[in-house]
Amino acid sequence: MSDWTAEELDKIGAADELEIAALRSDGSLRPYTTIWVVRVGDDLYVRSFRGHDGAWFRSVLRRPEGRIRVGGVEREVAFEEPADADHGAIDRAYRSKYARYGGTYVDPMVSPGAAAATLRLNAR
Repeated sequence: MSDWTAEELDKIGAADELEIAALRSDGSLRPYTTIWVVRVGDDLYVRSFRGHDGAWFRSVLRRPEGRIRVGGVEREVAFEEPADADHGAIDRAYRSKYARYGGTYVDPMVSPGAAAATLRLNAR
């Protein structure tokens, strides 16, 4: 369960890009990485277009905590690999939100490898 406010969900869900940083083992933040984010209902999802090979994704798996910033919102988050995610709905959200970028960019985000690297962002 997350603690997003309605305003945060709206701002983050509407933003084209999100900056994401995982925590290191010493508690400091890794450098921010810019990625796409989608909203499905009251949940926010990110994917690694490189699947499990993405550097930021591997760092999140080591310590599933960090920070995001976007559109005036900056929050501590927990990263969750959601067993209950509706990947069809997430795919549709990516296709709809980012359609203007075309298949060259969107298709990798809805590929099986990227779907396997889906994370739900939970506000902390």
